[in-house]
Amino acid sequence: MIRRVQTGQGLNDALATGRLRVAHVVFFVMSATAPLTVVAGVLVTAYAVTGNTGLPIAFAAVAAVLAVFAVGYVATGRYLPHAGAIYAYVSHGIGRAPGVGAAWVALVAYNAIECSLYGAIGAAVSPLVENWVGVELPWPVYAIAAWALVAALGMARVDLNGGVLAVLLVCEVALIIVFDAAFLTRPVEGPAWSVWSVDRLSDPGFGALLAIAVLGYVGIEATVVFSEETREPRRTIPVAMYAAIAVTTAVYAVSAWAITAATGTSAIVTAATESGTDLVFDLIRGRLGPLAATAGHVLFATSIIAAMISFHNMTARYVYALGREGVLPRVFGRTSRSGAPVAGSAAQSLVGLAVITGFAAGGADPVVRLFYTFSTSGSLGVLILLVGAAMSVLGFFARDSRGEGIWRTRVAPSISLTALMVILVLVLANFGTLLGVAEDDPLRWGVPVAYLLTVVAGCVYAAVLRVRQPEVFRAIGLGGKSALERRRSPLTSEPRTSEPGTGGLR
Repeated sequence: MIRRVQTGQGLNDALATGRLRVAHVVFFVMSATAPLTVVAGVLVTAYAVTGNTGLPIAFAAVAAVLAVFAVGYVATGRYLPHAGAIYAYVSHGIGRAPGVGAAWVALVAYNAIECSLYGAIGAAVSPLVENWVGVELPWPVYAIAAWALVAALGMARVDLNGGVLAVLLVCEVALIIVFDAAFLTRPVEGPAWSVWSVDRLSDPGFGALLAIAVLGYVGIEATVVFSEETREPRRTIPVAMYAAIAVTTAVYAVSAWAITAATGTSAIVTAATESGTDLVFDLIRGRLGPLAATAGHVLFATSIIAAMISFHNMTARYVYALGREGVLPRVFGRTSRSGAPVAGSAAQSLVGLAVITGFAAGGADPVVRLFYTFSTSGSLGVLILLVGAAMSVLGFFARDSRGEGIWRTRVAPSISLTALMVILVLVLANFGTLLGVAEDDPLRWGVPVAYLLTVVAGCVYAAVLRVRQPEVFRAIGLGGKSALERRRSPLTSEPRTSEPGTGGLR
């Protein structure tokens, strides 16, 4: 466990340890997936875009892949508790230079998703305010208000953030359960059992459906980001990971089934196409009344805010991890007395404010251009990170199995890597559809190419560090260990592969 070390008045260079329990971590990662946002938006969009009714099976398939992926992922985490998560995994499992490339991808992806939510919050809150007080305000007003709340919480204790997320998430999931029960108990054409048939796997459009489904799990990988701040991380992180996958899958798959039952299997695609994201709330209003629909709209807005809080915390910890090791300026590796990564949090807040201001000044559509484009682009980056993590697990255990069985070190990582590569190919093949742009639109291949260039830029930067700042290069991926070594000596010694947590860095 990393000790808190005082480095200046009110500042430290370690996160607060032992503050998060299993439930806190689950709340963080499930809030990042934004269940009600996915139910009201992604599920309906998936039906409208693909014309395939096998969405529950698609979620089950993705969950199976993630469950197998988690086997090696959390096993590696037992030896690499690190706020930079996949950055550290890639550094130890593949090499330092690719590790920095992965870090750059993580910063781009998580910032993109966080900023996308500022485009969605106005559309979620504006109708409520207009109905309640008759005042119509431009979307940046709501975005700035949400930004200020998230920025303030980002400077607070991590368990306070976890507590806020707990309240929001419990209300959100409870309402989804009520809605699902109302839909399933009053089906239009019967219980719609056909959506669970494996025959859906061979239906046209299932590949695109699978690609859309996997984006609903973005954020689930962040359990290990909080490993330095959890109690008993060797137990907490695996339990939180599997619990988050199980609960999220149940919410998504059952909700997809319930929506289909409420409209009828033969009508779901038409209803989704005609009504769009209003479909779920229209169904709620018809079965439970206007008050329930209003509650749904309120929790839809709080779902977006919860996701903002979660992604803000993830992004801030990646920035902190890179600052602590000197890959970014050292100031980013400082924390407050509360254990919050203050500089990393402030940096993310400044990025968010710049994006809100830029889109407001440019008059761009906040939903289409900011929310859909940024969130889908960010989700692609996270999927790329998962592929890199699966490769890294194989590399990490290749030199030393550390007493772990072949299932955790070879079989499960190999299966998950193959499956994730297939999903990545499907996402790239359908990326224009996911973005909602034409095949000849510059964004269609511009975003994937941008990630490739980001990885290359990270590797080049690492090469420069190796020449100009060898002590920083040697500290890449060491986490809190690197901070302790810097205080003992002006240069960080080359890690030995026999030391716990070094993993044979190259």
